[in-house]
Amino acid sequence: MAVARPARAARFDRDYYRRHYLDPRTAVNSRDDMRRLARFIAAYIGYLDLPVRRILDAGCGCGWLRAPFGRFLPSAAYVGLEYSDYLCRRYGWTRGSLDRYAARKRFQLVVCNGVLQYLGDGQAARAVANLARLCDGLLYFNALTSEDWMSNADRRRTDGDVHLRPARWYRSRLQRSFLEIGAGLWLRRGSGVPLWQLERAEHAVRLQARSPASTRS
Repeated sequence: MAVARPARAARFDRDYYRRHYLDPRTAVNSRDDMRRLARFIAAYIGYLDLPVRRILDAGCGCGWLRAPFGRFLPSAAYVGLEYSDYLCRRYGWTRGSLDRYAARKRFQLVVCNGVLQYLGDGQAARAVANLARLCDGLLYFNALTSEDWMSNADRRRTDGDVHLRPARWYRSRLQRSFLEIGAGLWLRRGSGVPLWQLERAEHAVRLQARSPASTRS
């Protein structure tokens, strides 16, 4: 999945995706992983009773979310955004960079999974701000953090040639426009969807940030 630095665009070629996505010996995730992710996101959308008409998959890669979203959210139109020339030629995705991409209509669901670690600080900050302009409902966001690289990532499979930042770098910027509700899900502020207080993750994050003994992201 790549909405990448322009100088590194050539990096996201056939060999990159073969290694990290298509070869089961070295792949960082699989089609089954993406089916489970789509099912989880769609289930929470159903719980929120949030109508979804448009989906943006920002950094859609091989497009492994498209089919399961078509099954779980059949009334929603899917837009795949990619920076990789190779993938756009192969699959017909919309080519663009997340920090500059503009759409005539907003999306009720935006997925940004494993993308922003490929962007420098300025471009990544602009991309986060753009997510708020593009999304008026639910955002699923994930990026490789410095904590993940130290404790969670399988370094034999995970691409480490990225910008590693602490989780708080992303959270502090996302919280300006979104409410964190856990498991990578963020609800756009002002969306009108009610949340019980204990369904929100923000308070726990603030407590964790104040605790000097806490090391988990």
